[in-house]
Amino acid sequence: MSDLPRKAVARTAKLAALPLGFAGRTALGLGKRIGGRPAEMIAAELQQRTAEQLFATLGQLKGGAMKLGQALSVFESALPEQVAGPYRAALTKLQEAAPPMPVKSVHAALAERLGDDWRDLFEEFDDKPAAAASIGQVHRAVWHDGREVAVKVQYPGAGEALLSDLTQLGRFARLLGPLVPGMDIKPLITELRDRVSEELDYGLEARAQAAHAREFTGDADVVVPDVVHHTDQVLVTEWLEGVPLSEVIADGTREQRDRAGQLLARFLFSGAARTGLLHADPHPGNFRLLTGGAPGGPAEKWRLGVLDFGTVDRLPQGLPPEIGTALRLTLEGDAEAVHELLRDEGFVKPGIDLDPGAVLDYLLPIIEPAQLEEFTFTRDWMRAQATRIADPRSPAYQLARQLNLPPAYLLIHRVTTSTIGVLCQLGATVRLRDEMEAWVPGFAAGSRSQEAPA
Repeated sequence: MSDLPRKAVARTAKLAALPLGFAGRTALGLGKRIGGRPAEMIAAELQQRTAEQLFATLGQLKGGAMKLGQALSVFESALPEQVAGPYRAALTKLQEAAPPMPVKSVHAALAERLGDDWRDLFEEFDDKPAAAASIGQVHRAVWHDGREVAVKVQYPGAGEALLSDLTQLGRFARLLGPLVPGMDIKPLITELRDRVSEELDYGLEARAQAAHAREFTGDADVVVPDVVHHTDQVLVTEWLEGVPLSEVIADGTREQRDRAGQLLARFLFSGAARTGLLHADPHPGNFRLLTGGAPGGPAEKWRLGVLDFGTVDRLPQGLPPEIGTALRLTLEGDAEAVHELLRDEGFVKPGIDLDPGAVLDYLLPIIEPAQLEEFTFTRDWMRAQATRIADPRSPAYQLARQLNLPPAYLLIHRVTTSTIGVLCQLGATVRLRDEMEAWVPGFAAGSRSQEAPA
């Protein structure tokens, strides 16, 4: 058995079969449509079958294929319920697990990267992986000083597989578009590919995690495990026991969902402000809820455990103040000032003539959560936003095609929209405006000068 299905021919064949499958289902749908079945029913059925094939293939391949699957999985809230419902469980599984690497290969990798006497570093080492993801898997162990630790071991050949997968996926990205209405998947794949070298370097990840662990030491709301040891392809951190966020999404009470959502929003905005780094992989598999040993106890005492700092955006001054200023001006209804700021920052390219009022109308529904004292994120709300932007008949669709996303804002945009996707999966009621006023530069000034609508 191979460590990672990484032979170019085999991986390319699996990925190349995806667009062929999509095309075949489209032809089948056309035949059924001619036979008299309603077009809406056919479209939903095709979308569901396409999604099932996509996520089954991505999860099996790991590498860049699974990484795209994890990135897409947080957007399932945007899909119609009849399509999202049947494979939501598969997405959650994709967020948490992947086929494990054989024990013999794990031992060989540890010997190569930690030395032949690697076992001397541990009092205990569990050969069964506790978690597996796109480029590595995690084993539970006890460090030689008695601390419980998580040992992340990179798959042999992970770099080659990542680049190969993402290149291949980029070739038919447009075929994946219908799975997430209103989202252009090709820039997402490009951005994932651009960050491959960073994610493969566990030394960079160790430094980012250590910076967060120092900053959040003793924090009442957020916990980041300390880094114990690392090489370029092995990362040892303190073990973090907690309830996976995916379990709260699936079975949490209203109080638990709201607490998890509030903590997630708090970390999104406070992390960048406090560390100068933006955690850029906010899928549910990277979060745990620490219940203080009493899962049935009061949710307001829960803390958020944060894992996997392989992808970060370096923001030494925190989030750009232009973001907060633009949001505040939008809420204040200053269309001309918003339009001017967006043009200055490159969201509106030279030569593109937009009506400032239309820009305001486009933005206001999207930032509705920041208008109210508290906002309940729902799948219905996210679907409505996705549909508004994806419908070619909609003014929002026409305006969105004329806007530009500057490279400096690409990762910030993806992290924000991904986090909102998770909040919608939770169905959490969150005081988002409080977090933005506390942590987003430029947002607080004057933001409460006018009351939000009831």
